[in-house]
Amino acid sequence: MHTYLRINKIIACTLICFATCIWLQNAKAQSRQPKFKVIAFYTGKDDKAHISFVHEANKWFPRMAAKYNFSYDSTKNWNNMNAEFLSHYQVVLFLDTRPDAPDQRAAFEKYMKNGGAWMGFHFSAFALTPSAFNQDWDWYHNEFLGSGQYVSNIWRPSAAILDIDNQFAATKNIPSKFKSAPNEWYRWENDLRKNPDIQILASIDSASFPLGTGPKQSEIWHSGYYPVVWTNKKYKMIYMNMGHNDIDYEHKTDKDLSLTFANETESKMILDALLWLGGQKVSGK
Repeated sequence: MHTYLRINKIIACTLICFATCIWLQNAKAQSRQPKFKVIAFYTGKDDKAHISFVHEANKWFPRMAAKYNFSYDSTKNWNNMNAEFLSHYQVVLFLDTRPDAPDQRAAFEKYMKNGGAWMGFHFSAFALTPSAFNQDWDWYHNEFLGSGQYVSNIWRPSAAILDIDNQFAATKNIPSKFKSAPNEWYRWENDLRKNPDIQILASIDSASFPLGTGPKQSEIWHSGYYPVVWTNKKYKMIYMNMGHNDIDYEHKTDKDLSLTFANETESKMILDALLWLGGQKVSGK
């Protein structure tokens, strides 16, 4: 009888250990599953400063994905901007340009209206008629972004002091003021302060002026209000005007003179925004 009980205990212990191992394996496998999936679209053509940013982003985001447990894919095939492809991702990034084909635009609009999330950088908001990027997409430029057409920019790329709205979930842990990486800052057609759907998350502080070095006087800003990061409260989106690294054009070396993600605070702002878009809690660390 005692032998029988001992055997039963051994069998029971073995089963418990086996079940525990299976549970631990399943828990470990689940923890390896990405919390959300990101797809970045880019063109990587013509402007060396934009290409530099794209290359930098496609190295930095995978490192953050490994650290914060999300997945990051990138593609320069804009034909992937369709409902079936987008259904596999929770966040879409535009690293430099925007879709131009009508079916791609329709797919993106539907994705956003159905609850998708988006982050766009720098040139992804550019539109100017006439140019290679005409303002011929009213929903995107006037309703979604709210900015309308591009008007002008500073030159050369310069660091700016940014004022941050800490009342927003994605920027609550960013200092109320910080110095950015050098960037070619844009001015827009529409005054975003007058749009009730737009919440401005970062703008250029007056301590930055004069901003830019020219040589044209119009490329040096001495005053004015310039939003550089904002969200549209009707959508889960954040636009960031960052995305133009400084390049050594003058000596024809085309070397990077600045890197966007080399700025620790700016990188945290981008990461926190992405985590928020992915439905994650934004940590103060």
